[in-house]
Amino acid sequence: MEEPALNGALPYEDYPPVKNLKQARSVLRTETVKMWKIAGPVVFNLLCLYGTNSFTNIFVGHIGEIELSSATISLSVIGTFSFGLLLGMGSAVETLCGQAFGAGHVHMLGVYMQRSWLILWVTCIFLLPIYLFSAPILKLLGQDDEIAKLAGKFTILTIPQLFSLAISFPTQKFLQAQSKVSAFALIGFVALILHIVLLYVFIYAFGWGTAGAAIAYDISSWIISIAQVIYVIGWCKDGWHGLTWAAFTDIWAFVRLSLASAVMLCLEIWYMTSIIILTGHLDNAVIAVGSLSICMNLNGWVIMLFVGINAAISVRVSNELGMGRPRAAKYSVYVTVFQSLLIGLLFMIIILLTKDYFAIIFTSSKELQRAASKIAFLLGITMVLNSVQPVLSGVAIGGGWQALVAYINIGSYYIFGLPLGYLLGYRVKLGVTGLWSGMICGTALQTLLLLIVLYRTNWSREVEQATERMQKWGGQTSTIPS
Repeated sequence: MEEPALNGALPYEDYPPVKNLKQARSVLRTETVKMWKIAGPVVFNLLCLYGTNSFTNIFVGHIGEIELSSATISLSVIGTFSFGLLLGMGSAVETLCGQAFGAGHVHMLGVYMQRSWLILWVTCIFLLPIYLFSAPILKLLGQDDEIAKLAGKFTILTIPQLFSLAISFPTQKFLQAQSKVSAFALIGFVALILHIVLLYVFIYAFGWGTAGAAIAYDISSWIISIAQVIYVIGWCKDGWHGLTWAAFTDIWAFVRLSLASAVMLCLEIWYMTSIIILTGHLDNAVIAVGSLSICMNLNGWVIMLFVGINAAISVRVSNELGMGRPRAAKYSVYVTVFQSLLIGLLFMIIILLTKDYFAIIFTSSKELQRAASKIAFLLGITMVLNSVQPVLSGVAIGGGWQALVAYINIGSYYIFGLPLGYLLGYRVKLGVTGLWSGMICGTALQTLLLLIVLYRTNWSREVEQATERMQKWGGQTSTIPS
């Protein structure tokens, strides 16, 4: 990746307009290399991080069906609620750090990160009541009493993991903006190995059951957060200049961008979480939630690939806008969307070919395996949609379009998709298939609208807005040329 511009000077000229196939191949090759240099380590790190969730479910799933459902409810409903909120608020760092790095204002990256630490830490304190009263909240949402009780106990034990996210999310965005992604990929891998060892020791050697799984989850998460901070302090001297009171300046403007980012991402993440809640109201809830959780768990592994691409395209777009290169930003988006769609189609084919076998990884129950096989075709469709949708969200973060996307998400997900899923699942009595089908329609509508927005985007204007954004939310004067 190119070095950032210094004092607003462009290091290289923008791409010339693509007018023939040879030029298109050249852009495709160049942008592919740039994107995967960032996405590769990020994807690997995310797979390792998601592995802590997935292996927790795998180990708990072999304890029993009730234990699997309760851990899934805790991680998928309460955990995903806080994860989405904190990740969304942390995405303000992704926008500002990426554009500041592209413009050569590297010294501001550490300030942005510290502001985000403060905001996310306070947010965690406000989230505590949800964790402490998770059992009655889940019962209020209609979950089975036995599942809700076990999920509540599990959730309370994962409170330390919640606070680790307030440190790790902004730190990751700080590193991603500079394309320093190899280090936290290694950190994620080591943490995953330690997590598997801790799960085995706490669950089987010590006999702590689901409590042992929760404690292993906490320890692994804090290992990641602490290791990332150590790397920043020791090896990121350009962006990190120590703790500073400047982190408290312009903090309310930063909070506003953080909230816009949070709303955008939360509406996306909570949308799929809601299917778990609605499924808990169906007959035979243990089997329904269990089979759906198996598909969602597997889908989560694949989503990590596209979330990694999301992070990469966010960095590419924000860096290029910061450097004043609108055409490079546009071409990087087109190349990434094309490649992601091909990958999504490949995963759909794999799922359809293995629909009768993949559930064996997660459970020994034949009934759960059959139930998961019946909804595998919906998993395949979801993977295709999820191949494009996260990439478009990454473009939104890189360009600072969070507020616009939030409105699109509200309409597509909560006005159209969710009611349609409820109608098909309960009124038409299609159960899990109906719920998921309706919500897939909502995701398809959201993806279509984002593609229209992308097609109509004036990238030269986006460069101007990047300059304005750093002045408004960054608390600095920028000299980026338009």
